[in-house]
Amino acid sequence: MQEEGRKRRRKEGRKEGGGQEEGRKEEEEEGRKEEDEEEGRRRTRRKEGRKEGRKRHTGGDTEAATQPRGKVIKFGWLEGVYMRCLLNIWGVMLFLRVSWVVGQAGVVLALTTVILGNIVTTVTTMSMSAVATNGRIQAGGVYYMISRSLGPEFGGSIGLMFTLANSIAAATYIIGFCDSLKDLMKYYFDGAQIVDGAVNDTRIVGTITLICVLALAIVGMDWVTRVQMGLLFLLIGSQIDFVVGTFIGPQDDLQRAQGFVGLSSEVLSQSAGPDYRVFEGKDNGFFSVFGVFFTAVTGIVAGANLSGDLKDPAEAIPKGTLAAIGTTLITYIIYPIMIGAAMMRDASGDRSVYENWNGSILENPAFVNCSTTGREEEGRRVCEFGTQNSFQASYGVMELMSAWGPLIYAGCFAATLSSAIASLVGAPRVLQALAKDKLYPGLFMFSKGTGANNDPVRGYILVFIISFICIMIGDLNLVSTLLSNFFLASYSLINFSCFHASLIKSPGWRPSFKYYNLWVSLVGGIVCLIVMFLIDWITALITFIITVALYLFVSYRNPDVNWGSSTQAQTYVSALKTTLDLNTIEEHVKNYRPQLLVLTGPVASRPPLIDFAQSITRNISLLACGHVIQGPQTQRVRNSLSRQSYSWLNRHNLRAFYSLIEGNTLEEGARNLFQLVGLGKLRPNTVVLGYKANWRKCDPVELKAYFNTLHEALDMYFGVVILRVPQGLDYSQIIEDEDSPITMNGNETNITHTPEDKTGQAAANTLTQDGTDSEASSPPGSPQAERSTAVAEPVTADSKKRRTSLANLFRGPGGSEKISKESTIDVWWLYDDGGLTLLVPYILTTRSQWSGCKLRVFALANRKDELDMEQRSMANLLAKFRIDYSDVIVIPDVAKKAAESSRMEFDQMIEDFKAKSSDEVDKENEGLLIGEAELISQREKTNRHIRLRELLLENSRDSSLVVMTLPMPRKTSVSAPLYMAWLETLTRDMPPFLLIRGNQTSVLTFYS
Repeated sequence: MQEEGRKRRRKEGRKEGGGQEEGRKEEEEEGRKEEDEEEGRRRTRRKEGRKEGRKRHTGGDTEAATQPRGKVIKFGWLEGVYMRCLLNIWGVMLFLRVSWVVGQAGVVLALTTVILGNIVTTVTTMSMSAVATNGRIQAGGVYYMISRSLGPEFGGSIGLMFTLANSIAAATYIIGFCDSLKDLMKYYFDGAQIVDGAVNDTRIVGTITLICVLALAIVGMDWVTRVQMGLLFLLIGSQIDFVVGTFIGPQDDLQRAQGFVGLSSEVLSQSAGPDYRVFEGKDNGFFSVFGVFFTAVTGIVAGANLSGDLKDPAEAIPKGTLAAIGTTLITYIIYPIMIGAAMMRDASGDRSVYENWNGSILENPAFVNCSTTGREEEGRRVCEFGTQNSFQASYGVMELMSAWGPLIYAGCFAATLSSAIASLVGAPRVLQALAKDKLYPGLFMFSKGTGANNDPVRGYILVFIISFICIMIGDLNLVSTLLSNFFLASYSLINFSCFHASLIKSPGWRPSFKYYNLWVSLVGGIVCLIVMFLIDWITALITFIITVALYLFVSYRNPDVNWGSSTQAQTYVSALKTTLDLNTIEEHVKNYRPQLLVLTGPVASRPPLIDFAQSITRNISLLACGHVIQGPQTQRVRNSLSRQSYSWLNRHNLRAFYSLIEGNTLEEGARNLFQLVGLGKLRPNTVVLGYKANWRKCDPVELKAYFNTLHEALDMYFGVVILRVPQGLDYSQIIEDEDSPITMNGNETNITHTPEDKTGQAAANTLTQDGTDSEASSPPGSPQAERSTAVAEPVTADSKKRRTSLANLFRGPGGSEKISKESTIDVWWLYDDGGLTLLVPYILTTRSQWSGCKLRVFALANRKDELDMEQRSMANLLAKFRIDYSDVIVIPDVAKKAAESSRMEFDQMIEDFKAKSSDEVDKENEGLLIGEAELISQREKTNRHIRLRELLLENSRDSSLVVMTLPMPRKTSVSAPLYMAWLETLTRDMPPFLLIRGNQTSVLTFYS
């Protein structure tokens, strides 16, 4: 039986051992799974970090690493830019406006108009070429160039306007095509019509045409190019038809009666000078005619808008655009001369009258006695033909002068359809680039492209819908001038982009296109603005308002982009110049500003301290956050701390600088910080630090370092401000995160940082009630202040719940967002320190949080028997200083002996710091213990501070803030424990308390 028992026990032992082995295997398996998951998370973080790094490096212009498979279509300068610019510059204006310009301005001024217009477009093209060749340009065209040059605010406003303008422009071109088609049907097909020959026909034909254009765009840019190539040949053919017909001359007397008399020097001489007339109710002059013509030559960005589809945009855009301008300039010079030499200004079209005249052509009754107002007048008739009236005629001058009229209509069709295609293809690409940059909410869905060419199909659909709505309206004359102004605004900003980038002389401005000049670009931009107002000052004003509104919207959203724009470079240049100029300005008491250096340690550790300091400096003076690191650190650690600290400050809307310095001790680091912080006259004059509430429990060396830091600041003529709030200032313990990949231990490469929450007032979501007063004020650089804080807390259900509960814990030293009007700020102005003790609370009352508070001023009496006189004297002094106050109180008995209970409480506070004998206070313990001799010598001051506490409890217990002159920490006469006991006596169990000591520099003055 014993043997069986042993066997049974061995068997059970094997089972148990097997179970343990299984358990170990399961634990190992779980451990491996956890390691694999952790490794996966690390890989994900590294991948996201690399992606973010690429985004920062390229300014957010990264394309997807993998593109859909398929044939990528890229165009050269000829078919990609030159052809498209020709189609847009040779637009419908060529057939409708050139003859009218000749009639109004005459041949000479018409040529002047053409040359000036092309000078402006050439200058704009040179500016655009300079911007386009200053680095690699991607999809987005004009929007991309302006946004990367001037910044997201300008680029975002122009990008959205450009998209909308092109969407509406596509509809206007199609409506123009429909009108030309209706005229063709009316005069060549006996008035044939679909429904009513009016707006309904336009809607039907326009919708069909728009669908065809959309289908062409979706098919791909290859087919778009082929179709536009065919339209270009048709457009060139119609111009050849016009030239040939002009040289052939009129084919019958009807054409002669309508004003086409053939090339004649007499007619050219008559048409050389201007003959401005009222047109559509408006008086015309050179500038108004110039404004009308200028829109005909503004198609210079048709190629640039397809920058993403070009093989080499830097080469194609300058070459193709300038070549197109040169080509069209030749035609726009030749055609006015031909029209002026062969076409009369006024013609009645009365064939019989023309045939019965045998005299001079210029005196033919068919061409004289015509009304210049378009209405019948006494002795004058309405003439429907001629260059002055061709805009109102049933068909235009170019058709009349052509060899075969229908081909001119074909040219009109080509011009309108090519422009419609360019608008519908270009607008979605600008929208796609705009959506990728996330400047406007709700647009990101349009950033997604399809196919190998990343075609913006979603953008096509949106532009189609906008154009369809406009076609249904049927008449867009009211918005045509607004569209022209939108385009001109973008051209003006292109010129300004080149001017601004050249003006600030940034080393990064190195365009390979050298044929530009900053002042010429400036003139070009100004001319574009002038032309906007010449066309129609009301629409120009509307354009300006829209641009400013969009600019302010993007600026308010403050997109997180970094494109190295010239406006960013301008900020540096302006700051440098202003800082240097500041050095030449002598200081004056009227211009004194409290410039604060806040000893924060890690910036997230003391958000109440920074928040309160900013309430003093906001919008008026300098705020710097000082961080002392004990021991040497690598540059990588320093850079990361600086970058992350600025990130925290920006997230919490704190306008401050961050200064990091190393020191073997806090005292040494603080001294170095005091000496080095600032630049020129932009340097702090006041040091702000939190009250060291744990002075009785901390390391004595740490206490002495805190005391010596105060003395160093005063010794270097800094003002000193110490803030104590009931809930404490140091929250470094409660914003730890073990997931942080960065620490500062030894030679590790990791660093500490801050939580990612963004709050309304500085730190509402980063604090908890655990930040008690006893641990509120560890000095910067102390072990407590160096605790690891979060870099990026992982978002979990628990963390969300915890952060939600932290939302409303700190909103200023008073504990509320805004102090009630019944509250007071009590100022105990005990000593004349230059007036800083009085100036700081006055500044606080100008802030919205404290604006309702009343200012009460307490002062010490010099003579007990003259209290009334001293009170009036103090009130008079405050009035001279222009300090608003509610009450002035003079304290007569501050030297009175304090109550025994208060003295016993003070003695109990310093009991642990008293030296047992005089021998114990040696050099090693000097300043760390309180000797009997020191207590005797400082007995009067000690009694004074105890008595002040009694007065504080009596008068200021319920105040929102107490401001008092800081006792002078004389290093040779008072030890650190005794001095801290004085401060503790004054501030313990009180409302938010501010101790201030000026550097004896006068900060208040009577004089203006």
